[in-house]
Amino acid sequence: MADWTARIAGYLPSVAEPEHEQSLKEMLTWTGVILVLYFTLSSINITPAPFGSGQVSVVNQALQQLETFQTLLGASIGSIITLGIGPIVTASIVLQMMVGSDLLDWDTNTQSGKQKFQNSKKILAYAISIVQALGYVLSGTFGSITDPVLIFWVTAQIALGGVIIILMDEVVQKWGFGSGVGLFIAAGVSQAIYIRSASFLNGAGEFVGVSSDAVGAIPSFAATLDLTALIPVFSTIAVFAAVVYMQSMRVEIPLTFGNVRGFGQKWPLKFLYTSNMPVILIAALVSNVQIVGSTLSGANGSSILGTFSGGQAQSGLVYLLQAPSQVFTSFLASGISAVNPFDIFHILFYTSVYAFGSVLFSLFWVQTSGQDSKSVAEQIKQTGMKVPGFRKDTRVIQKVLDRYIPGLTVLSGFSVGLLAALANITNAAGGGTGILLTVMILYRLYEQLAQKHMEELHPAMKDFLQG
Repeated sequence: MADWTARIAGYLPSVAEPEHEQSLKEMLTWTGVILVLYFTLSSINITPAPFGSGQVSVVNQALQQLETFQTLLGASIGSIITLGIGPIVTASIVLQMMVGSDLLDWDTNTQSGKQKFQNSKKILAYAISIVQALGYVLSGTFGSITDPVLIFWVTAQIALGGVIIILMDEVVQKWGFGSGVGLFIAAGVSQAIYIRSASFLNGAGEFVGVSSDAVGAIPSFAATLDLTALIPVFSTIAVFAAVVYMQSMRVEIPLTFGNVRGFGQKWPLKFLYTSNMPVILIAALVSNVQIVGSTLSGANGSSILGTFSGGQAQSGLVYLLQAPSQVFTSFLASGISAVNPFDIFHILFYTSVYAFGSVLFSLFWVQTSGQDSKSVAEQIKQTGMKVPGFRKDTRVIQKVLDRYIPGLTVLSGFSVGLLAALANITNAAGGGTGILLTVMILYRLYEQLAQKHMEELHPAMKDFLQG
C-alpha cells in the first residue's frame, strides 16, 4: 500500500526540485529574491474586509507580549506573515517528540523514514497555519472581532501568509542556501538589533534624535551618559563573541583511506554538534505556551497557564517562561537587595527550561536528522575511509564515534540553551535567543558558501568535500 503521507502531501502546494545542480550565482540569486520577498510581505498589512481600505490594527498590549517571539519566529504581527515560521517549527517539534517517544514507528535513518517525516511535517505545518491563525484572531490580538465573516477573512489572510512562508522555505532549501527558517530568523533579528541599538525613533515611530526617549541604546546613552543604557549592546557583543568561539571548537577523528597507504584525513565533529535547531525548537515551544495562555485567558485575563494584565504575564507558568530581564536590571541599579528569593527561583526555572529543553530537543534532532553515530559511520564508510589499525567496518567506526557524539549532543544542546537564556535575561538587543541563532545561521551560511565556491573552482574536489 502506498504511503499515505506521500498521497496527502501530493495534493498540497509544493516546490519542485531543480532539474540541474544550481551554480553559486543561481543559489545566491534565489536566496536574495526570497529575502526581498520576505521583507515585502512583512510590510503588507492585513485588510479588514475584502477589497476594503485601511488595515486591522494590532492591540498594543498583545504586540508587547509577543514582541520577543515575533523576532524569533521571523514574524511581523499585523502583516500577512503574522505567523512567520511558527507552523514549520511547531510541526517539527510535534513530530520529533512523537518519533522520539516511539509513538510513530518510523526509522528516520532510512530514506523512506525521512520521506515520511518530511511529508508529515508539511501536512502538519499547513494544518497548524490555520489553527494558529484562528488562535491569533480569537485571542484578541487584533481587537475584539465578533463578526463571523470578518473572523474568517482575517484568519484566511494570516493562514495564507503561513502557507507562503512554508513554500518560501522550500524554495530556499531546494534552490538557495541553507533553509528559509534560518534565513527569516536572521533577517528579523538583524533588523531588530539595528533598531534596538541605533534607532533614533521613539516607541511611536517618531524621530527624536539623540534622546533618552529613543528606542536605540546608543542614542539613549548619548543623551543620558547612563552606562546601563548600553547593557543590550554589551550583551549582544558578548553573545556574538561566545558563539563564534564555540563554533570554532571541534573534535577531530583521524581516519585513513583503505586503499591508499599513508594518506588520511581528520573527520571534524563540532562542539556545537546540533547547531541552532534545539534552541529554535525550545523557543518555539515557549512561544506556543505563551500564545495558548493568552488565548485561554479571555476577558478576565486568567487561565490555567497563568494570568495576564496589560498584555504582560503576571503569574503562573506563562510568567515563569517570560525572561526575568527586569531582575537583572534591578540588580544593576540597586544591588542584591533588589532581588528576592522568588526572583532567584524565576531565573533558575527559566534557564533550566532553556538548557535542559535544548538538551532534549538536541537528542531528538540527532536521531531524526541523520547525525547519530550509526548514520555518520555509514557516511564515513561510503567515502572509503576507516579507523587506522582496523578493517573497514561500520561497527568499528560507530564504536569510535560513540565516544564523542552522545556527549557532544548533550553539551551542544545545554550550551546553546544556557547561553540563549542568559542573553535573554540580560536583555540583549534583538533578543538573546535571536542573536545566538543569527550568529550560528550566518556562520553556517558562510561555510556553505565557501564549500560551494571551492567546488566550482575545483570540480574534482566535490565528492571529497561532500564526504
